[in-house]
Amino acid sequence: MSALTEARIARAYLLRVAEPPAPALAAFVAEVGPVAAARAVRSGECPRRVADETAARREVDRTEQDFAAARKAGARLVTPEDDEWPAWPLLCLANAERRGVRSAATPLALWVRGDVRLDETTESAVAIVGARASTNYGETVAGELAYGLALRGHPIFSGAAYGIDGAAHRGALAAKGTTVALLGCGVDIGYPSGHVALLKHIANQGGLVISEYPPGTQPARHRFLVRNRLIAALSEGTVVVEAGRRSGARNTATTAGVLGKIVMAVPGPVDSAVSAGCHDLIRDAGSTLVASVDDIIETVGKLGSQVAEKARPKRATDGLGSDALRVHETLEKREGKAVERIADESGVPVPRVRAVLPALEMDGLAECCESGWRQRRVVRKLSTNVSEIARGAEVRQ
Repeated sequence: MSALTEARIARAYLLRVAEPPAPALAAFVAEVGPVAAARAVRSGECPRRVADETAARREVDRTEQDFAAARKAGARLVTPEDDEWPAWPLLCLANAERRGVRSAATPLALWVRGDVRLDETTESAVAIVGARASTNYGETVAGELAYGLALRGHPIFSGAAYGIDGAAHRGALAAKGTTVALLGCGVDIGYPSGHVALLKHIANQGGLVISEYPPGTQPARHRFLVRNRLIAALSEGTVVVEAGRRSGARNTATTAGVLGKIVMAVPGPVDSAVSAGCHDLIRDAGSTLVASVDDIIETVGKLGSQVAEKARPKRATDGLGSDALRVHETLEKREGKAVERIADESGVPVPRVRAVLPALEMDGLAECCESGWRQRRVVRKLSTNVSEIARGAEVRQ
């Protein structure tokens, strides 16, 4: 048995015997490694705090059954020893724990349904969360935000609950984007029952369904609250669309803030109880007000400077200097102009115009005709077959 396999089995055992987040056990594993930690827990010869977290289940070893149930559900166990482990996003949990936030323990491993790499789904990811008892307004907003963000290449994270979560997942799927559902139960548990088909669709359409709870683990309120730290940690920023003053979505937003992540909130009607939590976040400066996809991308700085720039259509004149741009804008598409006229209309000196025009010609932006200089006509690219035929005709000639 390889060391990596031993580590995977050890982590599966430890996920079963300790109820997450289990900060003492997480610290113990980080110190001595998963195999030694599992051996110490089984024997009871481990630090007092670790023993307290594992005493109730340390004699329960269901690793074989857990792996069998995972295979049946199409899931796998992703561990920190794997290349796809999202170490960088999860670093915020370790940092928060060092600051004394005991509920921010890093997961020992994650059960994952879906074929894409876990680490790739966290790149430029945005979490969209909100009320289960949502309004049509909230679900429409969540769906449209998720759709627009997914179109621009941002994976959408949420909790697969009814209401806002479900709308966010469906919006991302509609855009054929990536969406990730984090559960407060086992990945093989159909919860909520009305979202069984949605979860299956997510796992089969380039998304992931994730849980740190072993297969067969039933949902519980405290598990959803623990799960919220992963939604916040694995995404770049969290958007709250409708939330009560005391709600799971508000808890996720608070957790995101503690982890140093960006928190955003969508305003709603002033008399709407399900928007009261969003209004509180905005009023207390706990979040940034956002009302569009562009607002979200601009707020999460790194996304705006990287992914959004890639998504923005490029113009042929992007990158031109001020003189070249003024000369180009003076040119017409049909009739040519003399150099002196171009200089007069653009305000660029004649010697400079004479220098700029050949450069524009080399860039395919200008051409010299009988009447002077004009913008070069853009010829649409031929399809592959037509291009090949054209090249063949040239050869035959």
